[in-house]
Amino acid sequence: MIDPAIYKQVMGAFPSGVTVVTTLDAEGNLAGLTASAFSALSLDPALVLFCPNYSSDTYPLLRDGKGFAIHLLSAEQQRIAYAFASKGKDKTQGIEWTRSALGNPLLADATAVIECELWREYDGGDHAIIVGAVKNLIVPDQEVIPMLYHRGRMGAAPIYA
Repeated sequence: MIDPAIYKQVMGAFPSGVTVVTTLDAEGNLAGLTASAFSALSLDPALVLFCPNYSSDTYPLLRDGKGFAIHLLSAEQQRIAYAFASKGKDKTQGIEWTRSALGNPLLADATAVIECELWREYDGGDHAIIVGAVKNLIVPDQEVIPMLYHRGRMGAAPIYA
């Protein structure tokens, strides 16, 4: 049996980017979650994946809503990352967003945004593996410093500091 505390310690030693995945609830309100389990999957067709916890308030919306936007966060977006990592409907209070031409909620100041439609979902233990078909890519006009997650902390990628 693998000790969960050691598993988390070992996995936390691998630096990753930080994403926020946004969608809309049934009333058209902003919903989302913070995910560091994100990856490119395929170029042809263009697919990406992320892994939300089944217990996430946002998971059913992502599964049933079909469309979502994955924001690759900048180092300046720690408040956004922590807000979307929390539970409850109030976590999006005060967060500004706009709706894209595809209807997805977009946050400003990300290093990039990937708009997707749900392509497939797979079981991944206590997490779902959601595969998105890429429908649109948004790159900012100016280069932005990315955020990394490592050993339970978020901050600027050190190669930029």
